[in-house]
Amino acid sequence: MPAAPPRARIADFTCEKLPATGSRGMAVTNHPLASAAGSEMLLAGGNAVDAAIAALFALTVVEPMMVGILGGGVAHLRLADGRSLVLDGLSTAPGQARADMYETLSDDLATARDTRDRENLIGPKSVAVPGALAGWCMALARFGTLSLEDVLQPAIRLAERGFIVSPYLANCTADCAADLSRDPGLTALFLPGGSAIRAGTRLIQADYAASLRLIAATGPAALYDGPLGAALTDFMAANGGLIDQADLAAFQVIDRAPVRGSYRGFEILGPPPPASAGVHIVQMLNILEAYDIAGLGFGSADGVHLITEALKIAFADRAVATADPAFVKVPVDLLTSKAYADSRRAGIDLAHAKAWTAGITGGESNNTTHVTVADADGNVVSTTQTINSLFGACTQIPGTGMLTNNYMYNFDPHPGRALSIAPGKRVFTSMAPMMALRDGKLAFALGLPGALRIFPSALQAILNLIDHKMSLQEAVEAPRVWTEGGVLELEPAFPDAVAEALTARGHKVLRVPRVAGGMNAIQFNDDGTLTGAACWRADGTPVAISGGLARAGARFSIA
Repeated sequence: MPAAPPRARIADFTCEKLPATGSRGMAVTNHPLASAAGSEMLLAGGNAVDAAIAALFALTVVEPMMVGILGGGVAHLRLADGRSLVLDGLSTAPGQARADMYETLSDDLATARDTRDRENLIGPKSVAVPGALAGWCMALARFGTLSLEDVLQPAIRLAERGFIVSPYLANCTADCAADLSRDPGLTALFLPGGSAIRAGTRLIQADYAASLRLIAATGPAALYDGPLGAALTDFMAANGGLIDQADLAAFQVIDRAPVRGSYRGFEILGPPPPASAGVHIVQMLNILEAYDIAGLGFGSADGVHLITEALKIAFADRAVATADPAFVKVPVDLLTSKAYADSRRAGIDLAHAKAWTAGITGGESNNTTHVTVADADGNVVSTTQTINSLFGACTQIPGTGMLTNNYMYNFDPHPGRALSIAPGKRVFTSMAPMMALRDGKLAFALGLPGALRIFPSALQAILNLIDHKMSLQEAVEAPRVWTEGGVLELEPAFPDAVAEALTARGHKVLRVPRVAGGMNAIQFNDDGTLTGAACWRADGTPVAISGGLARAGARFSIA
């Protein structure tokens, strides 16, 4: 049906932050110092890839609870020549990993990943083979213009000289104090005097600075075939971990083609499996395209009901579309087809919530980070990276300052399932570094942290921009909903009347203070300018660049 002009918002809200606009580049991350690192590279003549990698290394210092060189992630690149590609640096299960390596405690959906002594969540046995450093260095070597030594300088400075701890980092530390206290190195850094580090404290990470300097001098080999790798594998061997030198040597970053779909004249691009965002965002947009989302009004009971049913359909299908495609055949073409959306849409009841059959879900971490960068030449990077849970496995490799991931928690600990553990298998993820084009030109790029809530939140931002005609700042800050088929989470801005109407349709409504994490985004305006925005859910900060060099031939002269 034809789309009507957007109705007044039923769920009204006021943005807490302001966007930034520039003409020669934009760096948006979830920490101001990381955005500064990215913009420093742009101002030095680097491109978007240089800036994104510099920002990620800086985030490992200032957002250590979220991201690290021993983590993994996905980078979505749109190059100046029009090429789009996804670099898959997701972690893999060690060669010694086995499908039955953990003692499971439950078959229930909500607790299916619980294991004896939390071995898949905390400590060395939960650590998967790191892919982040390999992915970042490959992106820089292939598509950047600056040296690794150059892009590491902001992170090295921040580690050596320290930075001021934000309330956000202090709160995260307090939430994890019990698990951090198990590790001497993390205790010394984040629990000085036995208490969580306080906001306003200067945090210096000398060991980590030395590790970054080693990487600057010798490249990723410092980890994958060098002293940092030896420190990691020695620690694993001594403490029940599984990673060995063969695992590090075997790790490879994979080039993947993005998943593509269409929605109301926009081309939508997202990461392919083992990331689920590209497939299921396209799937949900196909389902919703038949409805007048704009005419229903943002935050209406009818609109939320349709989004909720689309989410439940996506999660019901997700189990067959998120495993490593090297191990499981993934029906991407089917799931992203308009015909399949038609068949799934036919089951939606506009007046009643429906129970859709779902496979195993849950278990990913909310504690990722996202970076969106664009330069003046048309290169754009949207990348999501993580060490998985808050502070990863809550384990630091002694003498290096490196925090480990706990990516093994993303696998199903039960044998015989699509997402079960297998040696060398890549973890599945909900990361959603998304881009949209119109008439072949970039319209916007966005992403966020938030585990299972990532791609549903990215979907809603896309609807906000395309259907509800929101500004970029409004689109990233707008209240969100989430469900995977159980409770329906609503942020506070949705009126009670909407919650009551949804309850009457059979939804189990749960009020929550926040759905997913801090989204950041860049919009590409018709006049050639860039708008950057970050939302209230994290320390996100856009840094815009305008101006430029003097006019050709200009000189300073008093004559």
